[in-house]
Amino acid sequence: MLIANRVAIGFIIALACGLPAEADVMKEIAPTGKLRVAIAVAPAPSALYAIKDEATGQYRGVSVELGAAMAKKLGVPVEFVPHLASGEIQNSADANRWDVTFMPVDEERKKFVDFGNAYHLLQSTYLVAPGAKIGKIDEVNEPGVRIGGVANTATFRAAQRSAPKATFVTVPGVDAAVAAMKAGEIDCIALSRESLSGLTAKIPGSRILDGGFLNSSTAIAVPKGKLDALAYVSQFIEAAKASGLVRKAFDDMGLKNSQVAPAGMKP
Repeated sequence: MLIANRVAIGFIIALACGLPAEADVMKEIAPTGKLRVAIAVAPAPSALYAIKDEATGQYRGVSVELGAAMAKKLGVPVEFVPHLASGEIQNSADANRWDVTFMPVDEERKKFVDFGNAYHLLQSTYLVAPGAKIGKIDEVNEPGVRIGGVANTATFRAAQRSAPKATFVTVPGVDAAVAAMKAGEIDCIALSRESLSGLTAKIPGSRILDGGFLNSSTAIAVPKGKLDALAYVSQFIEAAKASGLVRKAFDDMGLKNSQVAPAGMKP
């Protein structure tokens, strides 16, 4: 325990002073000499999803800002590895394609990654298609209601548990969910409230339901078994919350209502 405490204190000092991590940590968190950050990309930003600037080809988002800050602390270049959604990221966790990521927490996902501390309080709900006669969360759980969701995500799993009578339509990413709703193929999209807020303008007449079917958190994560890296990223997130970096990352993306997770919050 004493050794673990010394390591944690060392991490905090390194983060506060901007010093590189210890060599054993670097071997786990940046084995290629750069920090490979897995990000999910969508049409609208959230605590999880980044967006791509079509003019410059650059990514912007909370995960991008936090990943870049971590690489700077480590003293290594950053490489962003884009994915369609968090499910695709979790499924590549053992393929040595990325070193750190950010994603919603659920029990199924813990089989694939190790979660560090949380940085965001998450609520998931539904976007209802124009003309659909659904006014409340519990009205989604009816035969004939078609719910679109992104494959292998915590939100889609929670939607399936909470609305077992509905029909579920699996899509590979958020762009596909938007296309399916525009085509009249689904009645609802299950996503985080933040992500849905950015989609209403893309589907005129759509609306977001009050309340939620999932209340969880979004946390930093690493591939399983990398304990030194896990300790480091957890301390990084705590420092980022305390310094205001997480709040700034939310605000920079227009996510003024996003809630920073409390200090020390673990999955």
